[in-house]
Amino acid sequence: RWIDPASAPARMVPEDFGEVGSMVVTPLPGHGVPAGALVLLRRSDRTSFNDSEEVFARLFAARAGAAMSAARLYAEQASITEILMRELLPPRLHHVDGVEFAAGYRPSADEERIGGDFYDVHPASAEGQESLAVLGDVCGKGLEAAVLTGKIRNTLHALLPMAEDHERVLRLLNGALLDSHHTRFVTLVLASAVRRSGTVRLRLTSAGHPAPLIVRADGRVEEADTKGMLVGALPRIEARTHTTDLAPGESCLLFTDGITEARGGPMGDELFGEDRLRAALEECAGMPAEAIVERVRMLVSEWLGIGRHDDMAVVAITAPRGAHLSAVGGHGRGRFTA
Repeated sequence: RWIDPASAPARMVPEDFGEVGSMVVTPLPGHGVPAGALVLLRRSDRTSFNDSEEVFARLFAARAGAAMSAARLYAEQASITEILMRELLPPRLHHVDGVEFAAGYRPSADEERIGGDFYDVHPASAEGQESLAVLGDVCGKGLEAAVLTGKIRNTLHALLPMAEDHERVLRLLNGALLDSHHTRFVTLVLASAVRRSGTVRLRLTSAGHPAPLIVRADGRVEEADTKGMLVGALPRIEARTHTTDLAPGESCLLFTDGITEARGGPMGDELFGEDRLRAALEECAGMPAEAIVERVRMLVSEWLGIGRHDDMAVVAITAPRGAHLSAVGGHGRGRFTA
């Protein structure tokens, strides 16, 4: 409203403005609380504000206030999302207790950066004990799937003391998901790895997830004999654990179905498929874990072209050639992050 210029605080008048002849102050409406105030001044040598100018000022203030409030709300939401994404983004992997790990991740929408596929590597708490790698695929895409992904990762982290028994871990995780308000389910594979002399002992357990593929030194690709039920859908689940040894230079690949179900190729609608994945892995015999991951990612990306795709994640576990290697860049016991 119009205000007596004589009653205006000095801080509202710019320096060297001169004598104020008329003033209009109108609020900038926001979401629940005002976003600020619009102050209009005229010098005493100018015509005073009239009624139509006051109406125009109010209309302008309403639009400006809404825009400012929306921008402020967006900035707050963006900050919260960034904090959440830093926690949900997959970790970078290195060598852990003599075992070589590498991983790759690509969400269904590149701008989202996060999705329903996830992986973690939890280093052993003491030398000679197993490290645990987890690769999973939550039903759905986008932020909602990513939130459930975070819950699953945290639950698995809490269950690390029981990691010697994969089936027990899966049963407890299944109960936790059934007790929550989420209606989604997850498929995952657990891989416990420990270096013994020159080999790496692997225990692999699938829960409704594609079975891991093992790349032998001579180029043979074997499917791990593990099967199980998906987690979070039924009150009771069962799973079978497969144990194998990796000789130096041999690897095991964990992958989500976003890899094998990637559609592309010459006609644009053909599945990449497990046969192509196996053929690619045959050529990767003896390669380091990181090279295997990059090779798989490159082939799938070329197959996709610019087509749409599901979330995709891969984890390679390799028995390295040479000396024993320790954890690099981790934070001790628990989730291995960069």
